[in-house]
Amino acid sequence: MDQTHCAGCSALFTFTKSKHTCRACGDSFCHSCSSGKRPVPEKGHRDPVRVCDVCLYAVDRRSKLLGNFSPANGPSNVSVATSFTDPSVLQQREAHADAMNTLKRIYKAKVRPLEQAYKFSEFYASELTDGDFDARPFVLLVGGYSVGKTSFIRYMLQRDFPGSRIGPEPTTDRFLAVMAGRPGQADGVIPGNAAAVDVDRPFTSLSRFGISFLSRFEVAELAAPILDNISFVDTPGILSGEKQRVERGYSFEHVVEWFAERADRILLLFDGNKLDISDELKRVIECLKAHDDKIRIVLNKADMVDPQQLMRVYGALMWSLGKVIRSPEVLRVYIGSFWDKPVNPLGAANDELFKNEEADLLNDLRNLPQHSAVRKINELVKRARLARVHALLVNHLRASMPYLWGHKKKQERLALRLKDEYVKVQKAHGLALGDFPSAEKFRSGLEAFDLSEFPNLSKRLLDVTEGALSRDIPKLMLAIGITAEETGRAAQADKDDERDGGNPFGDPQQNPSNDSDVKWAVTTAAKAKWDRVFQSLGPTGVPPALPGSAVRNLMLESGLPPTTLKKVWDLADIDMDGLLDAEEFAVAMTLIKKGRAEGISAVPETLPVSLIPPGKR
Repeated sequence: MDQTHCAGCSALFTFTKSKHTCRACGDSFCHSCSSGKRPVPEKGHRDPVRVCDVCLYAVDRRSKLLGNFSPANGPSNVSVATSFTDPSVLQQREAHADAMNTLKRIYKAKVRPLEQAYKFSEFYASELTDGDFDARPFVLLVGGYSVGKTSFIRYMLQRDFPGSRIGPEPTTDRFLAVMAGRPGQADGVIPGNAAAVDVDRPFTSLSRFGISFLSRFEVAELAAPILDNISFVDTPGILSGEKQRVERGYSFEHVVEWFAERADRILLLFDGNKLDISDELKRVIECLKAHDDKIRIVLNKADMVDPQQLMRVYGALMWSLGKVIRSPEVLRVYIGSFWDKPVNPLGAANDELFKNEEADLLNDLRNLPQHSAVRKINELVKRARLARVHALLVNHLRASMPYLWGHKKKQERLALRLKDEYVKVQKAHGLALGDFPSAEKFRSGLEAFDLSEFPNLSKRLLDVTEGALSRDIPKLMLAIGITAEETGRAAQADKDDERDGGNPFGDPQQNPSNDSDVKWAVTTAAKAKWDRVFQSLGPTGVPPALPGSAVRNLMLESGLPPTTLKKVWDLADIDMDGLLDAEEFAVAMTLIKKGRAEGISAVPETLPVSLIPPGKR
């Protein structure tokens, strides 16, 4: 069917707003959404032709990055300044910014119109602003008083910063966001009330905590190499005592939870000389349990004890945390002394350990832009799914309302049996019940509206949002995964795996005769990348799997002929159940990548043992 609206911004094509076809994906766009040109050799276009912005970003990323920066093997030491100014970090920063610009365009053009039509922000979270997309990844520091949170930030910045106070007594009495200043701007502190009304900063929704909190919140802006890549949030030291908790005037746990939801890394700091976990610290850690994948432990001031004592301190810390953080996985603990003073002679024997731990921590922080982009994309996917379900649910309830009178009583009855209505909508549209909002939350939002006042369901708005979920966002995820390899973070792992695994499409006789000895050709780094794309497509069932309809558009984006893609599907669907689980999806993407790089003849007729996941052999 002929497209009447731009696939990018949803604008109606008119005499003055011409239609242009993207030669890479085949969709129709207006001029502003498809102003770039590039060759598309996989479609037979050797000369530059018009493509949409998403295709331009996805394919031109490599040439743009390598044109600006020379290859680098990473820092040769653990200097903070060196770690955050080498070319690979600059590549990540630019890739993150470009990805967020694309994601922002997708949200504004394809998700926000549906939200606005059905009052999404009145039921759930407020509309996303430019600041929510443009904000750099940030690190949240949590811990007791005088464990070294502010000193840690100062050490990372390699300079003092406005609003900092350091001392053995409880000094930080407010939340302090430490961010890069704007070009040409002097160092300074912005009060919380002013920061909360600035849409260019990601703090607008903090207004809900009231003036009591905002008077205890500040934003420090300054120039430092690390702040061009990540930001920090310093928190008040956590003390024992009910009086302190009551007299704050705001819920400390709820504020920490707000920051934790938006943080890309949470550093939980402990002092090697005092490992007690107070009741309030325990409550704060409980608030963080939904984000345990972001948590890293920092055992600070570790140079104040000798090696034997450090071993005991580490054991005591893990024992204490085991009673509070009930995670099946072991938390990563970084041990060191993160301040600008020389190592204490008492712990000098561990100096090499401290340097190695610092290098690991810096490497973790350097990779945050990539993780941040994936996190924001996943959050937008969840938001778009919820917006779609919300629109369908509101339309279903609206259709149940009487035509003339009795609206209020009917709406009250519907609100009391929301779970039954959820099941009806779920069956009617083939949705997952996990995408539906909490009944209490929806009921609370519904109290402020009359269902009969909502507009009829717009199929076009739904289709546009579906297009973002099924086409635009997976394409962006694929582009980010490619960028991760290009920046070199997974290069060494890939080399090691390829050296051990041999040619995945080579002669089976050249590989070990025992199938269990053959290393899987999908590297750890590649599997992590494909897992992110897999999750963005919304797998269902146990174990999670994708039907052909969910991956069709993504596979077509490769530009390979349909006959080759059919072969790829048949090879990847190892258990022949008509679905692709995470491992089979990774196999399919690996075959597609091989076919694009080496031609369709590189896709084998039968699946080599090296490509079969070990658990399926």
